[in-house]
Amino acid sequence: MKDDNESPLERFRRTQGATMRAMARRDDLHVTFSSNAQGLSGSEMRLSQPGRDLTHEEASRVRGEADAEALRLRYHDSKVHTQNRPQNQVAREVFDAVEQARCEALGAQGMAGVASNLDAAMNERYKARGYTNIEHREDVPLSEVMRVMARESMTGQAPPPAAKAMIDAWRPTLDAEVLRELEQLGQHVTHQDDYARQVRKLLRHLDLDTASDEEEASSDEDEQADAEQSEDDSGDGEAQGGEQDNADSGSSMDGDTADDGEGSGVEEQESDSEGQMTSGASSEEPGRPGTQPRHQDRRNSTEDLPYAPYTQEFDEITDASELCDPDELARLRQMLDQQLAHMQSVVSRLANRLQRRLLAKQTRAWQFNLEEGYLDTARLARIIANPEFPLSYKQESDSRFRDTVVTLLIDNSGSMRGRPITVAAMSADILARTLERCGVKVEILGFTTRMWKGGQSRERWIANGKPANPGRLNDLRHIIYKAADTPWRRARRKLGLMLREGILKENIDGEALMWAHNRLVGRPEQRRILMVISDGAPVDDSTLSVNPGNYLEKHLREVIDFIERKSPVELTAIGIGHDVTRYYRRAVTIVDAEQLGGTMLERLADLFDEESLVPANKGRGQQRAAGGRQ
Repeated sequence: MKDDNESPLERFRRTQGATMRAMARRDDLHVTFSSNAQGLSGSEMRLSQPGRDLTHEEASRVRGEADAEALRLRYHDSKVHTQNRPQNQVAREVFDAVEQARCEALGAQGMAGVASNLDAAMNERYKARGYTNIEHREDVPLSEVMRVMARESMTGQAPPPAAKAMIDAWRPTLDAEVLRELEQLGQHVTHQDDYARQVRKLLRHLDLDTASDEEEASSDEDEQADAEQSEDDSGDGEAQGGEQDNADSGSSMDGDTADDGEGSGVEEQESDSEGQMTSGASSEEPGRPGTQPRHQDRRNSTEDLPYAPYTQEFDEITDASELCDPDELARLRQMLDQQLAHMQSVVSRLANRLQRRLLAKQTRAWQFNLEEGYLDTARLARIIANPEFPLSYKQESDSRFRDTVVTLLIDNSGSMRGRPITVAAMSADILARTLERCGVKVEILGFTTRMWKGGQSRERWIANGKPANPGRLNDLRHIIYKAADTPWRRARRKLGLMLREGILKENIDGEALMWAHNRLVGRPEQRRILMVISDGAPVDDSTLSVNPGNYLEKHLREVIDFIERKSPVELTAIGIGHDVTRYYRRAVTIVDAEQLGGTMLERLADLFDEESLVPANKGRGQQRAAGGRQ
């Protein structure tokens, strides 16, 4: 029954849920919309939350995501998929992606609207991942390339605009056999088992599925052995069967031994490979100050586990503009401006107070008796007394105060969602404008993860046999909202990205803090200030589920201790509803997010009020001071 008071957004959600149940042929399916992780959980399907201003493009994207999930529920058989799935990690990713393409092709062939929705969702996803501007084919996973090309082969539909660059980069490098196997996928689209075998052929031509040949050879041998055994006499069956059993048993034992040997070799090789990737005691590696050598058995010493990422292959440092299209950024910035309008009077008063204090601290010096510059009115009396005296001018010297840079490192975790992240974005915007007017450069950074629950790092760990104590087990995402040398007017739109649903995930503070610190250390300014804004301790479910409970917190303490004792960077922190004074020597905790703007400005004002700049070699003295405090 239609409710006359129902908003367009609520109506869209309701009709989308009904459409999804009908397409999936699942009356028990409960459809919800969430800004957190999406996907199927039992009978509940979570879809991404649409924005309040539901544009046609966004509605098509959400419909496409829903259609893709519904078609998978309708046409996908998990048992058949598991039986045919290869063991190699990259091959599995391609196998999964091409199976999804099959499900979507079945829906797109009979429904033009569904095809359009799927195309819009795919185009938006690839734009968000930055695939429109790739320079090398290695910048795109092979699984996504095969998914698009399989879709093209089965439906005859051209790739979406955002996928054109990656297809153009990969297609010339593919062998004729690969293209031929892709063309034959359409012949098996209605039968998942036959389709899976065709995909395995495709993987063999891509040199990703060498196990398939061995499985087929083993299957042929088994069939031949069964045929020979069925021809034996019943009288001699027991004796020959006993001999055959013994032979089979010996063969099986030998085979198991060989397999174990090969497996151990693979595990050792993978372990060595990961060790080379994450080991090395150099403190210059990101997130690892004072790292201990990894010669000890990590399984027997959980208390002193050195911090290390399982793999850094899937981590990313990205500009905010690459995570969102320009139109969406403009909309998010407009939302931020609307929030700023409510606080404009309070914010302006705080910003003006900080500006006055900063300008007052600038040491003003003048050069006199110059031939050009400002007229020196204090010396006009001597000209009146003797007109032959020349006019005297003065010029203000450049201020040393400008040689300062401030970095704001903002926690972009899911717990910051809502008012805290909105206030953090507003405060960063205000601070950047205020300090820029005072000649102080500002850098605004954010840190989160690319995925919930581990992402591709965890998938690789599982594929490698789940080795014990893997270390950090998630894909980092470090975001540059405003570089220090970028003027505020050019970066203002990017700050709105913090308000986008889906950006905020989990927080691994230690590596983010070291990343921001290393960027500051490379700056030419004499004084460098790093301010951290966070609402809690580091949390990543994937990492903490397979490591000691204090693994991330211990590393954060090590990084903070390193910066406070041995680095020229001045570190301060603001905790929102969380006591950060137990981590940082110079910190303050606020209860309400509304206090953030004023607290930020006051903390910076206090720093600038300090009489002396921090010397470049602050290490030894601060080590003694910190040691005394501890």
